[in-house]
Amino acid sequence: MKCPFCGHSETQVVETRVSEDGDFIRRRRQCGACDKRFTTYERPDVNFPAIVKKDGRRIEFERVKLLASMSLALRKRPVSIEQVDSAIERIEEKLLNLGAREVPSARIGELVMRELKKLDKVAYVRFASVYRSFEDIDEFRALVDEVRR
Repeated sequence: MKCPFCGHSETQVVETRVSEDGDFIRRRRQCGACDKRFTTYERPDVNFPAIVKKDGRRIEFERVKLLASMSLALRKRPVSIEQVDSAIERIEEKLLNLGAREVPSARIGELVMRELKKLDKVAYVRFASVYRSFEDIDEFRALVDEVRR
């Protein structure tokens, strides 16, 4: 593993931990040249279905994009990183369990909204208002009323 600080190619693993749910391995490494430490994560490499956008383009599923969109909705909300990671893992699991080679982006949007609704109602409303492209205040009011119930 190459050191992210100095680029030296020899690093040593100083600590290894398996996550609580056993889904990944966390390794603390130390560079042999600059002695700085950094963390790496090992996850199984799985093939997620391709994402079909509204315009017909097909793109690769990227966990980072999912995390970014959820983090934007959850900005300044009292939700821990662990809770967000768990929600993303549930979404990934559902995508894999579909067994499909392609999934419409709308399906992923619905999965994200379902998870956000469980995590934080304000984040859910934020995400849904952008995702559903509300045209007027009445659509927004209907969503808020739905959340209140």
